[in-house]
Amino acid sequence: MRGGPGRIFAASLLLASAVAMPAQALTTITTQFNVTATVLANCAVSATNLVFGTYTASSPTPLTASSTVSVTCTNSLAYTVALDGGSVAASVAARAMSDGATHTLNYQLYTANTYTSIWGDGTASTVTVAGTGNGAAQPLTVYGRIPASQFVTAGSYLDHVTVSVTY
Repeated sequence: MRGGPGRIFAASLLLASAVAMPAQALTTITTQFNVTATVLANCAVSATNLVFGTYTASSPTPLTASSTVSVTCTNSLAYTVALDGGSVAASVAARAMSDGATHTLNYQLYTANTYTSIWGDGTASTVTVAGTGNGAAQPLTVYGRIPASQFVTAGSYLDHVTVSVTY
């Protein structure tokens, strides 16, 4: 035998210890944790400029233009959009633009292109526009109209209207 009795004994002992050792079992334990968030009722609003362009007082028809107010609110959140009277006339019932001096050009803002419902703050026979948020931008069209036959001083006229979203 090649290696002698000592080697055979050592190999047998090694083999016996490998077979006799019980396998170590792995243990797994678990736990859980909560993931939470609180979603606040919220809206965002933006608007494009309403640009009438060139106004000719002698034209027999009013000049019209439109703007878009975009409202993005939390899903299912009810909101109301109001427009103020502007910075010149400060009246929702009788809006006006100014040339920066003392001259004004009357105009009005409406909820539809039928030009019957004045979009304001709910006072002085004006209305607001209501909606319900869906998490995406909701476009609302503002229809503007300058009445015909306003023979005012030539120049550039401007007004600033504030959009308010209540929710």
